[in-house]
Amino acid sequence: MTLILDPTDERVPVERQITPRTGTVSGVVGLMDIRKPRGNILLDELEALISDKLPGVEVRRYAKPTFTKPCPDDLRTQMKAECDFVIEALAD
Repeated sequence: MTLILDPTDERVPVERQITPRTGTVSGVVGLMDIRKPRGNILLDELEALISDKLPGVEVRRYAKPTFTKPCPDDLRTQMKAECDFVIEALAD
């Protein structure tokens, strides 16, 4: 069993089941830059790692217009239609 701690309140840890893994990753991974400073640097490194370790996975890049507002609905819809997974960069 794996213990996952919720950083918002560890006084009473919540037990969660981890989804079984297939051992392979395939499809399209979307990398979302929320436009915080240096987030693009994190995503550049992540894209390089994914390309190196998972050559069969396609990487697509997306960016919010600004970090100060929620992601526009049309961009969310586009990512949902085009990607199997999405990773956000929240770096500062």
